[in-house]
Amino acid sequence: MAKRDWRPTASIDNLKRRHEITQAVRAFFLAQGFWEVETPLLSRDTVVDTHLDPVPVLLSWNPAKPSEGERYYLQTSPEFAMKRLVAAGAEAIFQITKAFRLAEVGSQHNVEFTLIEWYRVGDNLHAGMQLLSDVAEAVLKRGPADLVSYSELFQNHLSTDPLSATAEQLRALAQLHGVSVPESFGSDDVDGLLELLLAELIQPKLGFDRPLILYHYPASQAALARLDEADARVACRFELFVDGMELANGYDELLDAEILVERNRTNNAARQALGKPPLPEDSQLVAAMRAGLPACSGCALGLDRLVMAVVGAKSIDEVIPFPTRQA
Repeated sequence: MAKRDWRPTASIDNLKRRHEITQAVRAFFLAQGFWEVETPLLSRDTVVDTHLDPVPVLLSWNPAKPSEGERYYLQTSPEFAMKRLVAAGAEAIFQITKAFRLAEVGSQHNVEFTLIEWYRVGDNLHAGMQLLSDVAEAVLKRGPADLVSYSELFQNHLSTDPLSATAEQLRALAQLHGVSVPESFGSDDVDGLLELLLAELIQPKLGFDRPLILYHYPASQAALARLDEADARVACRFELFVDGMELANGYDELLDAEILVERNRTNNAARQALGKPPLPEDSQLVAAMRAGLPACSGCALGLDRLVMAVVGAKSIDEVIPFPTRQA
């Protein structure tokens, strides 16, 4: 076995700056009337997403039989538990917590990372985007975020309408720009192609002068956002981009439990088609939504990438002390 380096990958100066940013974020939310919560890292439930893979844990209640236990998951975000708190009466909450995503390693990824996540009752899409812009401005000091719709972005950069484009048209667009389409993509995988074109051709150009918030994602990419009442082709989902990085993902939250169950089924079918295990579809969040989740907006912001943007780091290793491979 190769000898591991005991030293942190991040400089002490960057770690001190990280501390300052964390305290600034906490002070921002407290000043806005939010209160800080803590939710479990381990849960029987997890977000059911085609591309997000939680770290599974076999939790044994008998130390003498560690191989006999119950399946839990390290959370990909605190979303489920925080929404359960909102359904129980918490009106404005935030937390700064660890999250885990299997096999995510790279210049902007680590299996274990830190999220800032918040929810506020009464906020809609526009209030949610405004709050995210305010958070970014408070930390980055680059002015308010530019707001651009998903459709407008694709039309401006690639002269195509993402809401009506076919898979064939998107494949031709990828070929025109020299983007290789993975063999794993299905013949009609419009969403996969849109995500590929966004990641390869558009995202690297976003958010360099001022932060950019992209909103009104296609309905098929709604995740846990509700669909727009004025245009059901789009979802009330928004993301923040800074220096070519995606920093945050937020929703005007889906309130209908039965729609969530149906989306879970669809996502599990897609996971199984990719050879991935299905994830629990009927969760405590579904039960909370059936009991009544009030209208609210929520958002998850990656603290590690936020620090990267502030200090000008090129790799997440520069802003966390011990990446997974050196932990």
